[in-house]
Amino acid sequence: MPSIKSLKKEINNRIGEFIEDVYSWELSNPDADLKKSDLIVDKAISVFDDLILRIHKNRKEVKNNGFEIIKEDLNSAINELKNSLSK
Repeated sequence: MPSIKSLKKEINNRIGEFIEDVYSWELSNPDADLKKSDLIVDKAISVFDDLILRIHKNRKEVKNNGFEIIKEDLNSAINELKNSLSK
C-alpha cells in the first residue's frame, strides 16, 4: 500500500499534467471553443477534490483496500478526461 503522501502527490501530478495538456491544446487551437475545454478543466479539478476527500475519509475508515480503489478511480477518471479532450 502506498503512503498517503505519495498517493496525494500522484493524484496532484496526474491531474496537473492533464490540465497542462488542456492548456497546451487551447494554445495550439486558438479558434476552438474554449468554453468546452474550461468545462473539462473544471471537471478535472472536481475529480481532484473528490479523490482527496475520499483519501481523508478512508484514512479513518478503511486501512487496507481503500487506497487501491482510489488509485483505480484516478486511472479511470484520467482516461475519461483524456477521451473528452480528444473529442
